[in-house]
Amino acid sequence: MLAQTTKFGLLRDFEFTESDFERVRALIHRLSGIALSESTHEFVYIRLSRRLRAQGRKSFKDYLDDLERRTRPSELNEFVNALTTNLTSFFREKYHFPILAEHLKHTPRPWRIWCSAASTGEEAYSIAITAIETLGDFSDQIKIIATDINTQVLAHAQAGIYRDERIAKMSHERVHRFFVKDKAQGDQFVRVRPELRQMVEFVQLNLLDTAWPLVAPFDAIFCRNVMIYFDEPTQASILRRILPLLKPRALLFAGHCENFLHLCESLERRGLMTYSPIDPTKRAGLVQP
Repeated sequence: MLAQTTKFGLLRDFEFTESDFERVRALIHRLSGIALSESTHEFVYIRLSRRLRAQGRKSFKDYLDDLERRTRPSELNEFVNALTTNLTSFFREKYHFPILAEHLKHTPRPWRIWCSAASTGEEAYSIAITAIETLGDFSDQIKIIATDINTQVLAHAQAGIYRDERIAKMSHERVHRFFVKDKAQGDQFVRVRPELRQMVEFVQLNLLDTAWPLVAPFDAIFCRNVMIYFDEPTQASILRRILPLLKPRALLFAGHCENFLHLCESLERRGLMTYSPIDPTKRAGLVQP
């Protein structure tokens, strides 16, 4: 193992050359579509050096050689897991959930929703909570498919166990209705109630895969804060595949830093970072919030 000092004076356990970094960028783009910027050099080192230690590797070159030769297919999954970020929270970008509620009220049942970047599950469960609060007894008519490329966060989501701090901003009534204390984990943890959990199916899915394990069409698709990790050609390609999965006048939700209109002429704006397929019987244009 060769210690290395960075230009900031930080001591590294492994040498991490510019060539190593470019190989990482090329491999993660090929596997997942993620376009790492130049500024992620230190982030990549920190995340992947943990994998080198776990594998008992002596250098990034040896590690990347094996990945590219696919001598250990399971490590490719760990490589992707290490480089995918999973910032999320319950009712993140909360302005979307009243829009979803109104949409469900005026859409015939049964309902199907795809949460395309589920991370540790908070977004999918927020959708489920919104559905129950909006539809009441009809909540058994809704199915939420929650997907992510990262198997580790999906396991977390499947368990539905969270620290108290994750639900601290929810009302007491909402917490009491949808969560219970998880005694096995300790007083600082809660678990989503079974009736909420059964509404969501968690599935691993890579948006670059040639086939998606999905049953369409959907009444709504949440594709929030995931496109920002792709370059524009990849974004446009994914959007072209998403559109046929939407029912007419269904809703596509984007993150606050994302704009799909310049990528796809077949979408119209329906609300704040909310889109629908353009009705072919109408002139293309924006629908104001």
